[in-house]
Amino acid sequence: MHVDAEFFERLAELNDRFAVALPQTLGRLSAARNAFDTERPQRELIEEVHAVLHTLAGSSATFGFRALGQHARNSEQRLRVLMTFDAVAPDEWQAWLAELDVFVAWALQDPKGAYPNEESAT
Repeated sequence: MHVDAEFFERLAELNDRFAVALPQTLGRLSAARNAFDTERPQRELIEEVHAVLHTLAGSSATFGFRALGQHARNSEQRLRVLMTFDAVAPDEWQAWLAELDVFVAWALQDPKGAYPNEESAT
């Protein structure tokens, strides 16, 4: 039983660290998004956004942010599709960035709450 208590104490500590670091992580997404040029997207920014979304998608549920993880995964998957093309129209990038804006705004405000246009958190 002692080991279980230590495990859960450590997990709670990691959960707290994740929650505290979340605004900074979302800030990285916002900064990359604000620097994004839909006419000539920079590969480094695309890769950075992909890496952040991938990390959020993989770790969020572990730390009690299930909806956050699911929506990060959705954004990551849409980005991966765009990354497969040699050229992407600026309006396609703009549409994806608009979705990313919704995700980041929601995650900064209520990352455990219902996602916009959904009745309840998933």
